[in-house]
Amino acid sequence: MLLKIIVLPGDGIGPEVAEQAVLVLHSVAEAFGHQLEVQNKLIGGAALTACNDPLPPDTIAACLASSAVLLGAVGSPAFDHNPSQLRPEAGLLRIRRELGAYANLRPAIFFSALEDCSPLRPEIVRGTNMMIVRELLGGAYFGQPRSIEGNPGSRVAVNTMRYGESEIERIARVAFDLAMKRRRKVLSVDKANVLECSRLWREVVTRVGKDYPEVKVAHQYVDSAAMLLVQRPTEFDVILTENMFGDILSDQAGGVVGSLGLLASASIGGPVGLYEPVHGSAPDIAGKGIANPLGAILSVAMMLRHSFHMEREAACVESAVSAALSQGARTSDLASKTHPSISTAEMGRKVLEAVRTAASASA
Repeated sequence: MLLKIIVLPGDGIGPEVAEQAVLVLHSVAEAFGHQLEVQNKLIGGAALTACNDPLPPDTIAACLASSAVLLGAVGSPAFDHNPSQLRPEAGLLRIRRELGAYANLRPAIFFSALEDCSPLRPEIVRGTNMMIVRELLGGAYFGQPRSIEGNPGSRVAVNTMRYGESEIERIARVAFDLAMKRRRKVLSVDKANVLECSRLWREVVTRVGKDYPEVKVAHQYVDSAAMLLVQRPTEFDVILTENMFGDILSDQAGGVVGSLGLLASASIGGPVGLYEPVHGSAPDIAGKGIANPLGAILSVAMMLRHSFHMEREAACVESAVSAALSQGARTSDLASKTHPSISTAEMGRKVLEAVRTAASASA
């Protein structure tokens, strides 16, 4: 099978982690007899520097003509004073919209080898395996109007949170369909005691849930859900929530399982899927060779599963990451007295070795 991939390395540590993910992808393609075609394009601060556009037209065209897109990270403090449309993050929001990627899947899985990395006691976090389903194209991040108006000292900022029934229904069905393949539990997170958007959200999710009688559905306010996420993380299966709440809760989930650097994501729903680690561009460590590439590598596993329906290949990558961690491989975010840190490239090599071993075993 031909895997036609566009890579958007982006900013900060993005190019470093994307490089290791692509090496793993090459290894998997070779091991399982697939052809791989990879092309790099610009996004974010890198694109602004090159052509004063955080998402150039040729990047959009290439992504839409591909089989899948792998993104490193977007964001740079060098552009903090730019108008909103000329900030790196504008490119990220636009590529999601251009690809029609309305469903963001963010798994948070606790690796048993990392019991010393979670801030929670092992008996609390052990066995955590949740999927956060985040609506990606609505809410306050995209709602209009949005503005900052007035004179300095008396300015007023406005953002609009907006959701339509059809938007809520389509993301709810993604969550329920995933739950049917997992433990058949959906927790819908909202703020229905305060927000009209959340009241509509809860009403639509409840209605959609009736089409899935095998799935147990419950509702939770976002503040309460955040508390429960650290008190009883193993009880969560599929968490369904809107754009901003999902953005926040998925980062919290990264802390629960040990590091944001472990979290992958898939943005699907349109003709081409977008895959990226959950962590940001981390400009403070960019270029030091110490970033954790596992989120990007696990995003490759999600790409293989969701865009190419290659379950064996996806499982091979996931088992390779688990094996590398079990052997003591740790980047600086995971290091401890008993497990000193290794570089980004060294972690990539450890996973590559484990991929080859796993692929040989499954041949």
